[in-house]
Amino acid sequence: MASLVDTLRASEAGDSDGFLNDLVAQLWPNINVAGCRMVKEIVEPMFASMLPGPLASLHFTKLDLGPVPLKVSKVDVIRTENGGVSLGMDVSWHSKSDFQLDGQMVPELGIKGVHLTGRLSVLLAPLTNILPCFGAAQIAFVNPPKLELDFTGAADIADSSLIDKTVRKAIMDTICSMAVLPNRYLYKMDPNSDWFQTYLPHLGVLRLTVEKATGLESPKRSGGATGKIEGLLSKVGLKDVPDPFVNVSVGAEPAFRSKTKEDCMEPVWDETHDFLVADFDQNVVVEVMDEDPGENDPMGAATVSVRKLLLGGPQTQELPLVRKDRPDSNGRVAVRAKYFNFIGDANTLSAAQDAGEGDIVGLATVLIASVLNLQGNRDELKPNVKVAWGTDPKRVFNTTTQTYSPGMDIFNPSFDQGFRFPITKEMLANPPGFEITLMNGTDEKVGSVELPFEEVLNAEGCVKGGELDVGGGVQVRAQIFIRGLQPAK
Repeated sequence: MASLVDTLRASEAGDSDGFLNDLVAQLWPNINVAGCRMVKEIVEPMFASMLPGPLASLHFTKLDLGPVPLKVSKVDVIRTENGGVSLGMDVSWHSKSDFQLDGQMVPELGIKGVHLTGRLSVLLAPLTNILPCFGAAQIAFVNPPKLELDFTGAADIADSSLIDKTVRKAIMDTICSMAVLPNRYLYKMDPNSDWFQTYLPHLGVLRLTVEKATGLESPKRSGGATGKIEGLLSKVGLKDVPDPFVNVSVGAEPAFRSKTKEDCMEPVWDETHDFLVADFDQNVVVEVMDEDPGENDPMGAATVSVRKLLLGGPQTQELPLVRKDRPDSNGRVAVRAKYFNFIGDANTLSAAQDAGEGDIVGLATVLIASVLNLQGNRDELKPNVKVAWGTDPKRVFNTTTQTYSPGMDIFNPSFDQGFRFPITKEMLANPPGFEITLMNGTDEKVGSVELPFEEVLNAEGCVKGGELDVGGGVQVRAQIFIRGLQPAK
């Protein structure tokens, strides 16, 4: 196995982008049609479920991506752990689009420009001997992209108002939930492509310790009651000292929040949290915030890629805190990092007793590929699969629900979804089994099967699965694999 440093340096971005840009430009008229169809099918339902009040009725009356194609740069190509090929590239799109939206009790809105930048990962797997030589493509932004919208019409004067913020947030939430790592948008080139060979597991675990912050300056208050209180305090010669805490995030995973240090300009946290790593170009974002009764105020944010952080070594590293309102800020946050590879060896979990409380010592992953041999009226079937590891709601997940449409096989539906369960030392004392339940809709249980944790752990390669019988001749095609941790060298 290559060393961690060799792995990190071998996959740094290249520059072979000319061919791809020419290809995208030639295909852009076709991409325009296909992309507009996807936007309408995916974004409109998200508007209905995520936007407040009348904005929830927004729908597209016109969609045109415009004549300016997306541009790519810094392209690299690497072989992945599952035997596939990964293309990494920076993308930028400064469009001259024409989007029109309308809704109930909402003036007609237009979007004349979309500004989208980010790094894209395109995973081609599994590789086959039949053209196009790969079974599926999975597309994801490595980090949440930057998105700006240029409104026209009634929203012209509201670029920084509620409409801009809420519409942009709904679009960003949609992108993050579908196509920001670890989430990937799957498109099958071969309908029979095997999900077990297509899925790309996480690379490992980043153990990050946030030590302290120095050089902090009081935040610019967001206004409201807090700002008024600060103004009153200053008039009587008193100073409102911040109560700093940090939010730390990697990709689209939930952020970690530290404890709050009250009335402190030189906070020391020394708190550690584990993050799952899907790509070494994922950014670690450390935001220092001032806790307030109303809206918390930013005191600076540091951003560094996992790759750069690990190449800096295990010693403490000081990262500059950037503030939009104070470009000359001297704030810094001190962090240190360790990295662990995943390994399919039961002995690594047995050796995890020395781990700290709450530390990740392994990862269980459940893949749901499909359901076979369903029976019933096709129009009444709404199959979905619930996956649970114990009774904690945080460890219970559901696949999407399938419904019949012309051309699909509702009696043998595909799901192609994966669910992750981080394992801590505390869980190893009495680990529950993995329960896989086939549901029809939200309330009707069709059948279930349970695989004991020890049975998976003791299986060859710590992998167990196949066509699992849930009763009545119906099977769920599923796979469970467990990985322990090994310190990277």
